[in-house]
Amino acid sequence: MDIPPTLLQFAGSLAAILALSWLVWKLDLGGDERIRDEEHARRLADEQLHGYEPTEIAIDRSGYGAIMRDATGRVMVLRRHGAHFAGRLLTGHATCRLDQRQLTIGTDDKRFGTVTLDLGDRAGHWAASLRRL
Repeated sequence: MDIPPTLLQFAGSLAAILALSWLVWKLDLGGDERIRDEEHARRLADEQLHGYEPTEIAIDRSGYGAIMRDATGRVMVLRRHGAHFAGRLLTGHATCRLDQRQLTIGTDDKRFGTVTLDLGDRAGHWAASLRRL
């Protein structure tokens, strides 16, 4: 029996995909990491900037981001980046736009992009405080 080469290629590709899927599942890679609570947000902020200790924290309702302020007035925004989180300190060049309960923040780092946080009733408070940066 002669097996066509394209069928062998298809079977090999399918076997490789299934093997990689099994490996990802076994190693528990990826996942749906979200900010669970303020303590988790504090840990993530310290990972981004060692020694950063927020005194005020607002977590996005979906857990994909957060905004926080430390005792010296520095403001950090966290956002999900793949399976990890990235954070940036906001400067006077940051932009913010309030749309009802959502706050959209743009940093001066183009690679970081913009972050939209659903902060509920606290969105207005944070928007007003960011305008003073």
